[in-house]
Amino acid sequence: MASPEPQPGDLTEISRCFYSHWAVYGGGGYVVHLAPLCKISGTGWSSIMSSLADRARVKKERLCDVVGKDPYRVNNKHDDKYNAFPPSKIVQLAEKLVGREFCYHLLHTNCEHFVNELRYGVSRSDQVSHVWKKVQTALAALTGLGAGDTAKLKTSEGSARTQVIDAVPAAIIMILNLLYKITPKSRS
Repeated sequence: MASPEPQPGDLTEISRCFYSHWAVYGGGGYVVHLAPLCKISGTGWSSIMSSLADRARVKKERLCDVVGKDPYRVNNKHDDKYNAFPPSKIVQLAEKLVGREFCYHLLHTNCEHFVNELRYGVSRSDQVSHVWKKVQTALAALTGLGAGDTAKLKTSEGSARTQVIDAVPAAIIMILNLLYKITPKSRS
């Protein structure tokens, strides 16, 4: 199913081999997006290294240059949950930020957080939430606890050493999940 052509204010999801990059369509073939400073638009493996960046710049670039050869689609996926700002306000807010530099963190302030903040006034990343849920489920399976019980484990255990030891499996699982996510999916 083909995605409709983006309209000003639409969120544009660009499918990379292991994650999605997000931008706001500004009209006239241009998007505004948050790009880690070491990121090179439209590339594959250099994008992996960009996830280690701690600074990002808001850029206005041609959609075709940001997309490269990757597929993209309009994805205003939270319109049923949140009230989107009017398209003119979204574009105005986005363009006002072009050229500004911000702190970047893959888990807290990434490109998906950025575009959701512009469209809905809500900073969220479903990619991060999805990985975190997988980590919690895997940790619960390894420890024999329910997903809600993992937080109790960390708060009920007294020593900092125990908390660090308990965190190690979660960190390993998160890394494995990220590696799983970067493995290209087979096409049926």
